[in-house]
Amino acid sequence: QVQLVETGGGLVQPGGSLRLSCAASGSSVSFSTMAWYRQAPGKQREWVASITSGGSPDYRGSVKGRFTISRDNAKNTVDLQMNSLKPEDTAVYYCNKVFPQISWGQGTQVTVSS
Repeated sequence: QVQLVETGGGLVQPGGSLRLSCAASGSSVSFSTMAWYRQAPGKQREWVASITSGGSPDYRGSVKGRFTISRDNAKNTVDLQMNSLKPEDTAVYYCNKVFPQISWGQGTQVTVSS
């Protein structure tokens, strides 16, 4: 059974950067399309970015050009580099398989505020 652990969140000022990391354990996710999601207070969880097993990325429009998703199949990790952060990026960030999704990790809090 795959378990996911997200790390790297924190408090950052607008315009700042953070790098999130998702570590999978229990089984390899190297053949799965993986994604980052986020959930802001009072809102539904939303898809942020995804990456295929071969490394092809896709992004929601509001983060395109600011966020970069990457993966290291040898390490069983998926990262999200977030630049030019905005207050509206504030949320708990999670990673998961695109399909079928598995149990969610605890997420990592990202707060963008001056």
